[in-house]
Amino acid sequence: MSVLSRASAPAATHDVAAAVAALLSNLDDTVPPTLSLDTAEVSPETTAPEQDSREVTQPAERAGPIRLLGPSGLGAAALLLAPPSAASMPVGVAQGVAPTGSGASRIPLGPSGLGTSSVHLRDTGPAIPPLYCPPPVRDDPALAAVVNDGLVAWAKDIGLYAGRLDELRDADFGRLIMLAHPDSDDPDRLLAAAKCAVSEWSVDDYYCEEGADDTAPDGTPSDAATELGPRLELAAAAMDPVHLPARYAPELEKALQADPILRAFRTSFEHLSRYATPAQLARLRTEIAGWFIALAAEAGWRASHRIPPVWEYLTNRQPHSFLPCMAPIDAVGGYELQAAEYTDPRVRRVVTTAALASQMVNDLYSMAREDRSEGREFNLPTVLAAEEKCSRREAVLRTAAVHDELVHRFEQEAAALATAGSAELRRFLGGLWAWMGGNRAWHADSKRYNDAPQQ
Repeated sequence: MSVLSRASAPAATHDVAAAVAALLSNLDDTVPPTLSLDTAEVSPETTAPEQDSREVTQPAERAGPIRLLGPSGLGAAALLLAPPSAASMPVGVAQGVAPTGSGASRIPLGPSGLGTSSVHLRDTGPAIPPLYCPPPVRDDPALAAVVNDGLVAWAKDIGLYAGRLDELRDADFGRLIMLAHPDSDDPDRLLAAAKCAVSEWSVDDYYCEEGADDTAPDGTPSDAATELGPRLELAAAAMDPVHLPARYAPELEKALQADPILRAFRTSFEHLSRYATPAQLARLRTEIAGWFIALAAEAGWRASHRIPPVWEYLTNRQPHSFLPCMAPIDAVGGYELQAAEYTDPRVRRVVTTAALASQMVNDLYSMAREDRSEGREFNLPTVLAAEEKCSRREAVLRTAAVHDELVHRFEQEAAALATAGSAELRRFLGGLWAWMGGNRAWHADSKRYNDAPQQ
């Protein structure tokens, strides 16, 4: 059964949200001397520029990304800031506000797509509840289409999703990357990030889901569960070249060339290396390595037919989240956050909070797809319902509460870090905020989650 949701989100009501929104309204490298909660620069009257309706035939000539800095698009209420007052400066609450000046924006205000009437989960489950989440910063469907077309062409060229290219196109990962990286309107930079993201998604689709190949990397018969570790090891070798003795190097190369997922990782890293420094690429490899460990742990749950307790599930979902997708935020934006700041424990806490919050969005929207996995996939509502013996409806509501708690934590701690850190850190934190909003908007609209076959 399709999982659809109202796409409007309630306002981020904590007063720090105004500061975070103000941080994001200026995407240059200037660090403000203080972090003011004055909202005059982001007023409710602000509207987005008119969308250029012409076809994008020469992406390089684009004037710049279309930014939704006023109350436009998904979760507009989260940027509908109340005027400052002597007593307090809260963020206003205005659910159901229609977008203004959003041109050709595709961000939905309500359920959309096939199966709109089926807005309820299986059995007694409710529609996905409103989430405390920022809105996307910009919506540029033409730029998203350029990136998506490039993504499908690349997948066809390397044999990824062979016979399923329509499914890849409909998932619209180009739109995700356009929404999640609003500080770049360079189609090629965005395409590099999109290739990395799809390479990561393909691991789930090819190695972890039902129907995974039962052949070992060397061509001998085996089973998919047993071969997950060896396949992930080869994926690591595709990202971080292994330098074998001359006698054995051709055999490794043959294995790397034989698997479309390995070809995807190799070529996506090659593309991103045009824009990322060696340190930024190493950071991405590190985040993916942590995710690979989490995938192996999840495979252990499947092998033992065990549903983990909530604490263990959430521990797994910190690395098994959007951390790899968020890692190249600065590379896509054209700057570099130094390792000393990225690895600072306070910054790490904020980064992982944003990634885990975004994963909770995925947990909610992917339930219908995962319901068809015959127990191979896990999500927080399923784990909560098993542990707490609650209904599916209650588990969904509790998952939304977990998401909201994480977003509250992010906005409180990110704003403080932004005032004390470098210009690059301030911009990276703004990029995380944008990623959360873009991720939610994409999940609400992508056919990967919203047009699942009816049960």
